[in-house]
Amino acid sequence: MRRIIFGFIAGLLATLVFHQSAVYALRLADIAPFGAFNMHPTQPFGVPAVLSLAFWGGLWGILFAYIHKAFPGGFRYWTTAFLFGAIAPSLVALMVVLPLKGMPLGGGWHAPLLITALLVNGAWGIGTALFLRLTGTRQA
Repeated sequence: MRRIIFGFIAGLLATLVFHQSAVYALRLADIAPFGAFNMHPTQPFGVPAVLSLAFWGGLWGILFAYIHKAFPGGFRYWTTAFLFGAIAPSLVALMVVLPLKGMPLGGGWHAPLLITALLVNGAWGIGTALFLRLTGTRQA
């Protein structure tokens, strides 16, 4: 139960701090096709988009909490955390979520969207790893 709670909290916080900071930085660099802390309501419940993202980041954090102990140690732990974040959530978003929302597969394969997805989700992975480490669930 501890792993589920800490994983969810770590993923949620990583979304609000690391993911959204990366979105903000990429938007400033004119790369991200959208801005940080989007408060527009999502369907079907009208929840602000950033809170919906944080919730899903928390669910991904639970998965992360279950597998991150298998990551290699030292610097490779952080690299693996980045790569897990960059690849797994990005693939689901691009290949499942966007088409379910009526958008093209892969977001139309537009480079700014792909770069943004990989970098902000990779930042989420680093943040989730850091928050889990701070809770003592992993000594990397």
